[in-house]
Amino acid sequence: MSRMGNKPIALDSKVKIDVSGQDVVVTGPKGTLKHTLPEGITFTVDNGVLTVARDSDARQQKMLHGTTRSLLNAMVVGVSTGFKIDLELSGVGYRGQLAGNKLSLNLGYSKPVEYVIPKGVTASMSDQTHISLESIDKQLVGQVAATIRGFRPPDAYHGKGVRYAGEKLTLKEGKKVGA
Repeated sequence: MSRMGNKPIALDSKVKIDVSGQDVVVTGPKGTLKHTLPEGITFTVDNGVLTVARDSDARQQKMLHGTTRSLLNAMVVGVSTGFKIDLELSGVGYRGQLAGNKLSLNLGYSKPVEYVIPKGVTASMSDQTHISLESIDKQLVGQVAATIRGFRPPDAYHGKGVRYAGEKLTLKEGKKVGA
C-alpha cells in the first residue's frame, strides 16, 4: 500500500483542475501548470479534496502512484502560493548583478559567470550577495538554483561559494603544521 499516494490533497477554492484524457491542467491565481498522468493512475476531486488512485498493485503502479500524487501536490501549491529559493554568495569579492533576466556572478574566476534566467522563473537581488528565485514550477526553480550553485559550490575548507540560504556547512580541518 502506498502511504504517500493515498494521502489526500486539499484544494484551495481558487484552484481549478481540468482533465482531458491523461492530461491534467491545474489553474490558480499565480498561473497554469500541465502534467500527463501515467497509464493506470487516476484521480478524483470531491468537496475540495483531490485523491489519487491506481488500477493494480503491480510494483511499477505503486511507484507511480506516490510520485504522481507528489507532482500533483506540487502543482497545486505552485499555482496557489508558488515556490521560493534563496541563495547566498559568501566569499571575499563574490558578488552578483542582475540585468533583466541575465545574472552576472563574480565568483573568483578570471571572468564573470553569465547565466540567463529561464522563462518561468523570476529572479531578484536584495543586495549583491543574495539571490531570490521564485516560480510556480517546483522542479524548474530547484533546477535553476542547483545550476547557479554548481558554478561555485561551497568550499569544504573555507565555506566560500554559492550556498542555499540557511545551509549549514561542516568545514574540514586544515593541515596541522609542526610535529
